[in-house]
Order: sequence, then C-alpha cells, then structure tokens
Amino acid sequence: MSRKSKDNRPEVIASETKTEAHRSKADSVHLIVAKDADVTIEYYPEDWFAGILFWGLAFIVFLQFFTRYILNDSLAWTEEIARYGLMWVVFIGGAMVTRRNTHIAVELLSNVMKPGPLRATLLACVDVVKLGFLGLLAYFSVTITERMHVQRMTVFDLPMSYVYAGVGLGCFMMLARQIQNFWRNARVGWRKPHDVTQQAVAD
Repeated sequence: MSRKSKDNRPEVIASETKTEAHRSKADSVHLIVAKDADVTIEYYPEDWFAGILFWGLAFIVFLQFFTRYILNDSLAWTEEIARYGLMWVVFIGGAMVTRRNTHIAVELLSNVMKPGPLRATLLACVDVVKLGFLGLLAYFSVTITERMHVQRMTVFDLPMSYVYAGVGLGCFMMLARQIQNFWRNARVGWRKPHDVTQQAVAD
C-alpha cells in the first residue's frame, strides 16, 4: 500500500505543476496591451521661442508677487507685461500643438469608423477646415495688428501693434505647421497612424 502511494507521488506532483503553469499562463493573458510610448525631445524654433517666453513670464509674475506682497510696493508694469506675455505664449505655443496635431478634438466618429475611403474623406475634410480656419485667423491677425498701431500701451509709450504682432506671428506659424500636416497626411492617404483595430491586441 505504501509502495503504491509512493508510485503515485510523481504523478500528483506533475499534475500540480501543470495546474500552476496553466494558472500562471491564464493570469498573464491580457486583451489590451498598454505600452509606454517612446519619449522624443524635439527642438524646433517655436519650442525655443515658447520656452523663453514662458520662463520670462514666470519671472515677471514672481517679481510682481514679490514686490506686491513682500515689499508692499508693486511694480506698475509687471501686470500689463504679464498679460501681453501670456498672449504671446498662447499663440506661439499653438504652433507647437499644431505641429504635433494635438489640439483638442472630438475624434469619436473617426475612431469608430473602419479604415477605408470614407474615414479618409472625413479626415481630409477636417484638415481642409483646419487649414481654412488658420488661414482666416492669420489674415485677421494682420488686420488687427495694423489697426492697433495707433493705440498705445498703458505703462509704456509703445504701440499696441507690438503686442498683437506676437498674435499674428503665432497664427502664421500655426498656418505653416498645418500646411505641413496637410501635405504629410495627404501623402499617406489620411490614414491614422494608430487605428483602433491595432490598439487592442491579444497576447
């Protein structure tokens, strides 16, 4: 009897090993695999420009806080220049976002559509609308810059056209980046780089 139980022990151990292996394999199966994207640091002209403006704006705001609440003698020009600097940062930074094609967008319809001519037509129409909108924005930025040349700043005796020139510069940079995006997307047939069907891959 004891000899029989000794003979059955290897079979029991082998069965337990198979069960544990099957269990570990089942635990490792995932329907969706999430992988960290490769981080690439880009240095384009708008990146440097926006970075310098941002840190300059941060210094001005800190200087305003320090002089107002620590020294109780606020500098009059800091608030106005901070507002103008924020305008420049927003529109120059818009060129960065346009280059990366990461503006806020509702992509539900294009995501649920299957890859094909219909979705490519939709994405092409979106690119055309963005191109037209940025072209119109660049045109109006020139118009408003010319009209604001007669108005002066509050603190400094300088025309307000200097402030709106930054807005116009950002609009033209966004337009240039959108033209590049349009050409790049047209060359690949407006196919999204990561289709929804390629995002959920089973192990």
